[in-house]
Amino acid sequence: MAELPLADRHDTVLPPAPDEAREALSHALAADTSARKAAIGAVVGDHPEVVDGWSQLAAHGDSAIERYAYARVGYHRGLDALRGHGWGGSGFVRWSQPTNRPFLACLVRLRLAAAEIGELTEVERITRFLHDLDPDWDDANLAA
Repeated sequence: MAELPLADRHDTVLPPAPDEAREALSHALAADTSARKAAIGAVVGDHPEVVDGWSQLAAHGDSAIERYAYARVGYHRGLDALRGHGWGGSGFVRWSQPTNRPFLACLVRLRLAAAEIGELTEVERITRFLHDLDPDWDDANLAA
C-alpha cells in the first residue's frame, strides 16, 4: 500500500472526555500520594473509555509490567476512539490538539515501559508511529 503524501493526510482530533470524568480524574490526581493510584483506578473503573485515565495509571504503575499493561490498554482504547472519529489508520493525530494528548501520552508511556522490559522492536515501532502521527513530534511534549 502506497503511503499518502503529507498534504493528503487529514488531521483527526479526539473529542474531550466527559466533564464528569475529567473532574473526577483531576480530583484523583490531587489525592495524597499514597491514595493516588487507587483513586485514578476508581475513575478508570467508572469511565474505562477515558484514555487519560489509562495514561495516568501507566504513569503511576509500580512496575514496568504494570505500566506497560495500563499503557497498552490506553493505546487500544485510543485507537478505538480515533477510528470512531474518522481515523482510518493513517493521518495526523497531533500533540498541538490538547484532546489528542492522552492518546499520545499512552503511546509514549507504552514506549517507555517497553524499553524497561526489553521490547526494543516495539520501542522502534512506537517511535516511528509517533512521528507518523505528528511529524513535529518532540519527546519533550510529555514533560510539558
